[in-house]
Amino acid sequence: MKTISILGSTGSIGTQTLELVRRHPEQFRIEALTAGHNTELLRQQIREFHPEFAVCAEMSDAVQLAAEFPEVQFGFGPEAICAAASYGSSEMIVNSLLGMMGIEPTYRAIRAGKDIAFANKETLVAAGGLIMSAVREEGINFLPVDSEHSAIFQSIQGAAGNRVRKILLTASGGPFRGRSYQELKGVTKAQALKHPNWSMGAKITIDSATMMNKGLEIMEASWLFDMPASQIEVYVHPESVLHSAVEFEDGAVIGQMGTPDMKLPIAYALCWPKRLANASESLDLFRIGTLHFEKPDPDVFRCLGLAYRAIEEGGSSCLALNAANEEAVAAFLSDRIGFTQIADTVESVLDSWTFDALKAIEEIPEMEKEARRLAIEYIDRH
Repeated sequence: MKTISILGSTGSIGTQTLELVRRHPEQFRIEALTAGHNTELLRQQIREFHPEFAVCAEMSDAVQLAAEFPEVQFGFGPEAICAAASYGSSEMIVNSLLGMMGIEPTYRAIRAGKDIAFANKETLVAAGGLIMSAVREEGINFLPVDSEHSAIFQSIQGAAGNRVRKILLTASGGPFRGRSYQELKGVTKAQALKHPNWSMGAKITIDSATMMNKGLEIMEASWLFDMPASQIEVYVHPESVLHSAVEFEDGAVIGQMGTPDMKLPIAYALCWPKRLANASESLDLFRIGTLHFEKPDPDVFRCLGLAYRAIEEGGSSCLALNAANEEAVAAFLSDRIGFTQIADTVESVLDSWTFDALKAIEEIPEMEKEARRLAIEYIDRH
C-alpha cells in the first residue's frame, strides 16, 4: 500500500486523484490533504479518507474543523502547506496547487525525500533549474501528471538509451481554434471558459484559450526531459487523442493515445512503473475515425511566441512571464481587461524585465512581486 499526500485536494486533479484512491482502497492510503477555501468539500474528504494532517487557507476554518475532527492535526496558510509537503511517512506527494504557491512545497517535499507527482506547472516554469538540481541530488522520482508530459514520459520508457531528436507536444487548440486575431478581441469570459475537450479550473482553461498553457508546457518539457525548446514542436490536435509523442534519431515517432481523461496520467504517476487497472475508459479508434494536426497560428496565439521568447532570453524571464500571465488572467476573469490584452500585458512585462537568473528559492517572492507590479501597472493604464 502506497501512502500519499495531496496538495490541492479540492481542485480538479486532487478530486480525481481521490476518485482513484476510492476505487482502489487496497493500494493507497491518504496521510495529508490541503485545500483552500472549499472547507465543505475538505470536510467530506476528511470523513471519507481519514488523513492524519489537513490544511486550509484560514485559521478560523482550521479551528472549526479541528473541533469537528479531534483526531486530525490541522494547519492553515502557506507554511502549513509546506509542512504537509514534507509530513510524516508519505511516499508520494501529489502537487496540484495552482500558481507560484506550488513551488516551495515542491522543493520542501523533494528535500524530504518524497517522490513527486506534479501537476503544478509553475514549479518548473519559474524554478526549473533549482528543482531539477534538487531532484538529482535527492534521487527521488519526479513524475508528470499533465497529460502531455505523461505521454512524453510514457513514450520514452522504452528508449533503451536511444536519443530523442524531437518532442511533439500536442494541443487541443482550445475554444478559439480557427479564429482570427480580430475575432478574439470581442470574445467573452463565458466563451473563453468553454473548453471543447477538458474539464479544468478557470485559470488553466483561459491559459488553454490563449495557448499560454502550451508555452508553459514547453518550458516544463525542456527542464523535465533536458531538451532545448528549439526541439519541442507544438501540434494543434483538436481530437485530444494523441496526448504527445517523441521522435527518435532514426525518425521513428512513438506517442501515447487515450481518451481525454486526466485519471489515466494521474494513475500512471501514482503507480509507475506499473499501471493501474481500469484507470480510464478504453479508447475506441473506430469511433474517433480521423485524427487532425495543424500548426498553431502565431499571429492569433501570441502567448505561445512570448513563451518561446522568454525561454530564449533565459535568466528569470520565464518566472516573469508566468507571474505576469497570472495577473493578466485574473484581470480578464474579473472583467478588467479584454482577452487579447492578456498577451499585451505579458509582452509589456517581458519588455521591462531586467532581473538575472534565479539562484535560490528564497529569491522567488521578490522577483514575482516585481513582475506582478509591472503587470498591474500595465493593466491599470489600459
